[in-house]
Amino acid sequence: MKMKTAVIILSSILFLSFAFSDALAFRCGIRLVSAGDSKATVLATCGKPSSKEKTCKEDWVSSSSSKTKKKKCAEKVEVWYYNCGDNDFIYALTFENNFLTGENTEGRGKGKSECTGKP
Repeated sequence: MKMKTAVIILSSILFLSFAFSDALAFRCGIRLVSAGDSKATVLATCGKPSSKEKTCKEDWVSSSSSKTKKKKCAEKVEVWYYNCGDNDFIYALTFENNFLTGENTEGRGKGKSECTGKP
């Protein structure tokens, strides 16, 4: 009996992991953007972000001589932030090579929602 229950629980967990594996989507009003969408598509769907920043995904160190080490950016990414207001979060959309690759929350939103999207 215990084995049967364990198999059911593990099967359920496995099923749910597949069901939510492609869950990267950000809602702008009534429309969605998802992984693989271009910056132009996100901009047309969601409008201008609250803010943007460029950052390095990974840093690596290169030495031109034994005494001098320079830090260089191995891969640049751009992050767009959307403040979805008091009852929601601030969402960070990460773009690599001009395509949406990730979406994270960055704390609670403040004020009026800027996630209404374009009509």
